Amino acid sequence: MSVLFSLNQVSKAYGDDTLFSDLTLDFKSREQLGLIGMNGSGKSTLLKLIKGMTAPDQGELIGKTDRFVYLSQQDKFDPDKSIETILYDALKNEPIDDKERHKRVNQALGKGKFVDTTLLAKHLSGGWTKRLAITRALCMKPDLLLLDEPTNHLDITGILWLEKMLQTALFSFIVVSHDRTFLENVCANIMEIGKYYAQGYFKIQGQYIKFEKEREKFLIAQQKKQASLASKMRREDQWLQQGAKARSTKAKYRIDQAEKLRLELASLKNRNKHTEKLGIDFSATGRQTRKLLQAHNLKKSFIDQAKPLFSNLTFELGPGFCLGVVGENGSGKSTLISILKKNIEPDEGTIKWAENLRISIFDQNRTQLNPEIPLREALNPAGGDSVNYKGRTVHVVTWAKRFLFMPDQLDMPIKRLSGGEKARIILANLMLEPCDILLLDEPTNDLDILSLEVLEQSIQEFAGAVIIVSHDRYLMDRVCHKILYLDPNLGARFYKDFNQILTSREAAQEPVKTSSQKKTGRKRVEKQKLSFSYKDKYELEHIEEIILEGEALVRELTEKVQEPQVIKDPVLMTQVCSQLEKAESKVQELYSRWEVLEDKKTASEK
Repeated sequence: MSVLFSLNQVSKAYGDDTLFSDLTLDFKSREQLGLIGMNGSGKSTLLKLIKGMTAPDQGELIGKTDRFVYLSQQDKFDPDKSIETILYDALKNEPIDDKERHKRVNQALGKGKFVDTTLLAKHLSGGWTKRLAITRALCMKPDLLLLDEPTNHLDITGILWLEKMLQTALFSFIVVSHDRTFLENVCANIMEIGKYYAQGYFKIQGQYIKFEKEREKFLIAQQKKQASLASKMRREDQWLQQGAKARSTKAKYRIDQAEKLRLELASLKNRNKHTEKLGIDFSATGRQTRKLLQAHNLKKSFIDQAKPLFSNLTFELGPGFCLGVVGENGSGKSTLISILKKNIEPDEGTIKWAENLRISIFDQNRTQLNPEIPLREALNPAGGDSVNYKGRTVHVVTWAKRFLFMPDQLDMPIKRLSGGEKARIILANLMLEPCDILLLDEPTNDLDILSLEVLEQSIQEFAGAVIIVSHDRYLMDRVCHKILYLDPNLGARFYKDFNQILTSREAAQEPVKTSSQKKTGRKRVEKQKLSFSYKDKYELEHIEEIILEGEALVRELTEKVQEPQVIKDPVLMTQVCSQLEKAESKVQELYSRWEVLEDKKTASEK
């Protein structure tokens, strides 16, 4: 497999802050890499460096970058240009003729599922703006696509759409993301950059869950090595501190070895100190009331909507219970949160709060932060040099370090801080006020993975109730006892986890089966549990023919996508692309079934 680019001892710093140094690695064609790291570790800078948008301070990038496409976190379009025009503009410098340009644009519009191509960019929601940015990048047919937090602003439908695009991609990509389920589903390799690694990074061949286990083993081993070297160094120091007579007979070799040991230990200590995590620990009031909040038959709709956002919504919260809220953009999540925050009233139904209930709120828009005040004041709203945390006095410098802020940042205005740093300020403020219910509206935005892991643990340990709105499937499945999914078509329903939600969505999209078909389906499931049967044998003998037919259909639809009448009709293009996706999925299912049958045959022969 050919190498797309190589980094040779690359270093990059901004002022006194060194992001990474002596970074050396090769990236091969068709590689699909997830890139993670703490906020400020240099992930975005590394993507820009690979693209050639910024130069390294030292070292070199080897490779042609002209077919590399960079997709930034912030999507900027001319607000008065249409979707179609934006895609055509993206290809104006490509060395292709008008026919190829027209074909590419219409294929991209079909894959992006844009129906009204005349819609202006200024009328797109945040989610559709992000989808347009991704579609524009795909339209350019990159050799390497560099995606910086591409799931930002996408709802669950948009994230699943992007996953499918990347799972079937014929190009290489590097994706920076804190969405761990997304990384697990689309990336074959994972790499973390960080100062806690000797090489500046840790990379494995495997998906995210495997990476998580390997990283933990590596960091534990590194901590153990530090303890072992520290013990050895103490013995060497005792030997070096012996009297004059002993010193005069010391071997120079041992003294040199002791100095090397000291340097190695200092390097290990420096690396391990960078593994410090956020100190999140929410405080509950200790209230034992069994029902903190009771919502009964809530309904809310708006005048310009045919259907209500939700109706007949009933639930209750008690101590130790975590309710997740999920839905597509515009499904009513923010409206429900506003009702629970007492900002607006429901059209129907009632909410009963326990007497003197205390609610702490994480606002995704971060409106509670004054951008002009310094960090010191934001971390300590009461003023002074110390904060009061759980009845203890903590100096503001110590409090700031708990949230990974350096003392020299304390006089910096809030407007100069990153999104992740602003999120940490709000979490710090929530910890200062004991509450009965934590209402967390998109708290995972801009937080790095290490911080998300701490947030998960803190939610699980909180003694009060939690309502959390997030599309982070990994976090939600770990902390939520129930997930409320707001679907404009199916209505508001409760699920155990994200798998149930996705299964329900898929079932809703499939045609309704007759009772005889359902019985046949049940029989088939029962048959699969048996050993290799005659029907399995027959299916195995003929499945290759079926796969060939499926692949023929895929080729046919692929050719149809390029037909002039399809290219000229965006609606028809969308339909054909949808048929192509289903055909490709069907072939993949057949290959999976082939493997199952082969396994059953092998097992029966033993």
